[in-house]
Amino acid sequence: MGDLLTVENLETCYGKVAALKGISFKVAEEQIVTLLGSNGAGKSTTLRTVSGLIAPSSGKVTFCGEDITKTPAHEIVRRGLVHLPESRHIFKDLTVTENLELGSYTEKNERERKRRIESVYARFPILQKRRGQLGGTLSGGEQQMLAIGRGLMSAPKLLLMDEPSMGIAPLIIRDITEIIKKLHADGTTILLVEQNAKMALGLADYGYVLDTGRIVLEGPSGDLKRDDKVVRAYLGG
Repeated sequence: MGDLLTVENLETCYGKVAALKGISFKVAEEQIVTLLGSNGAGKSTTLRTVSGLIAPSSGKVTFCGEDITKTPAHEIVRRGLVHLPESRHIFKDLTVTENLELGSYTEKNERERKRRIESVYARFPILQKRRGQLGGTLSGGEQQMLAIGRGLMSAPKLLLMDEPSMGIAPLIIRDITEIIKKLHADGTTILLVEQNAKMALGLADYGYVLDTGRIVLEGPSGDLKRDDKVVRAYLGG
């Protein structure tokens, strides 16, 4: 099992302010890796830089053995790296089916596109029931399922998930957790950013802790769950 994603000495700036200060990490195939840290630590910036939405100041991003540091975002999606952003970014004035269809813009074969939609509906039966509804009329949990389903329409090798539990009722968070577990069991590799550290460490194989743009701690999730600093800062200990 090799490394699907390798990030080396990545630096990203907003103007003159350094948001990422030379971070390095890896995501192995079929793993869930989580990035932990408080607000402003650089977690979302990391995902946006890896997925090509922000150009880094320096450093290197390697995906499937190829340097994608300067590759345009749409081409990165075509290669199988799909970013599910924090605010979900579904199209609220389009139906569920139309949202899913937009997620498969990289696939030209109509039969394959239909197969992928049926696969998403099989995974999320509630979306099939809501297929003619506008995205904006869905609940927060349903919108998150739609965002995940739309990401799956690109047949990703790696999913970058940014705060999948944000704005979702506690009862529904359990459903989202089960969805992520099932994606993992089906062989999807996931890089997870999640404020709910207990949830993230419960799902992940390995974790990195960011603090003001630097990685200050890393290890298997079981070790991080027992680390005093992690317990005090993120697990309410």
